[in-house]
Amino acid sequence: MGAHKKFRQGQILKLLTGEAVASQDDLRRQLIHLGVRVTQATLSRDLRELRLVKTVDGYKPLAAAKADESSPVPALARALKEFLLDIRPAQNMLVLKTPPGGAQPLAAAVDSEHWREVAGTLAGDDTVLIITPSRTARGAIQKRVEEMLR
Repeated sequence: MGAHKKFRQGQILKLLTGEAVASQDDLRRQLIHLGVRVTQATLSRDLRELRLVKTVDGYKPLAAAKADESSPVPALARALKEFLLDIRPAQNMLVLKTPPGGAQPLAAAVDSEHWREVAGTLAGDDTVLIITPSRTARGAIQKRVEEMLR
């Protein structure tokens, strides 16, 4: 790992332990304020490598986020109830709408289920795209998601 990368990741950890940071954009701005220029793609990669996940209280290490989960509710059900605003079927895909910043944690929760019907997920800021191999598979995933909301 290069010295600049180590320094940048150290600054990320320092910022996140000092205060709650709600979004990658806020984190990027704080890094720029410290003189660390970083692209959104590099910041996403750093967060993944550092095993940081977005929670209601901001970014946290994955282990700390799991320790906070005292509820017996599965992670996906909790994420759906917390972030999901709308479900829109589209052919063999399912579009999940969230508030700004909610797509990443919701997509991560979907991915953690390892459903065989899911070919992959894509997450933006407020939209998760679940890609399935067929309309039938999309329907099964949609039904499962809707049941978790009950």
